[in-house]
Amino acid sequence: MIEIGAQVDLSHPPDRVWLALTDRQLIGRWFADAETVEGVPDRLLLHTAGLPGFEANVEVEVTERREPELIVLACDEAGRLSELTCAVTATKQGSRLEMREVTTHGAWSAEQHEPREQQLRQALTVRLPAILDWLAFQQVDLRRGDGGMTAELPLVGASGGPARARSRRLQVAAALVGVVAVGGVAAWVALPAGSEQRAAPPSAASPSPSPSATPVEVAATPRPTTSARPSRTAASPPARPSRNPSAKPSPTLTSAPPPPPPLTASYDTDSSRLFGYTGEVVLGNPAATAVEGWVVVVSLADGSTVDDADGADWRQNGRSVTFTGAAVPAGGSRTFRFDVRDNRPKAREPETCTVDGNPCAGL
Repeated sequence: MIEIGAQVDLSHPPDRVWLALTDRQLIGRWFADAETVEGVPDRLLLHTAGLPGFEANVEVEVTERREPELIVLACDEAGRLSELTCAVTATKQGSRLEMREVTTHGAWSAEQHEPREQQLRQALTVRLPAILDWLAFQQVDLRRGDGGMTAELPLVGASGGPARARSRRLQVAAALVGVVAVGGVAAWVALPAGSEQRAAPPSAASPSPSPSATPVEVAATPRPTTSARPSRTAASPPARPSRNPSAKPSPTLTSAPPPPPPLTASYDTDSSRLFGYTGEVVLGNPAATAVEGWVVVVSLADGSTVDDADGADWRQNGRSVTFTGAAVPAGGSRTFRFDVRDNRPKAREPETCTVDGNPCAGL
């Protein structure tokens, strides 16, 4: 028994993925052209001859289905038999599609196995997301579901009308508590410079009997009497400034710790597709303590909107999208992803990204 498998996460609900798996025209857009087998209403012929890993066209028949979770196909490729299982699981961002093909009679050659698996992976990760985005624009954004695809695998049955509009919308109300602010403080205490004492006026100790002559005599020729010398009592306070406790610098202020290093952030486009992409931001905390209250702001290109996010709370105002979330652990990291829908076939990455005002790497 030889097995080939592939898995992909899609930002679309399970019922839309189911339609892409069962609609004959949609299958032809992302995998291979399909047509019904004449006289056998429950079978389909896939024109896979010439595709990498395929030697002939494949005739398939539905053997089991549980809409929109599971479909099992019995495949016949020129006598080589296999069973293809497609499982669809709902996720927070949309759905997860897993495909697994197992041989039941015969085997693929070594030259056939690897190209066949690569062909399946490319179909799931590149062409299928593009077709789902195109289908979503028809069914939801452009409100053109009335003319949607209806030709499905006969055993599965037609959809009977437009697919339901996308109802998934993650609504999260989270309260941010606490903001840690750490600042460094420095203080300098300067001692006042010593000042010289002026000599006392000689008139204070002059023995001159004439009060009117004393000021003139002192102003003209001050006499070096004992009273003109600086008083030891008056000079003693400025002579010993170091004994004043208030003049000493505070050891608490000068030993304040430096602020912790800021959070780092890097942006990357996790996957690209038609009319959108998935962005990924990784936050790094080099500090020795956990950091709460972080804020990442992403500025999208004109015409882009966030569809959903995983790992963070978000709100969008115009082109600016603000993300917040749980604390980043000390010396660790935290990752969040967000789905962006763009109104152009070739999606454009965000223009800017900042964490707490500092630019993110990668943009």
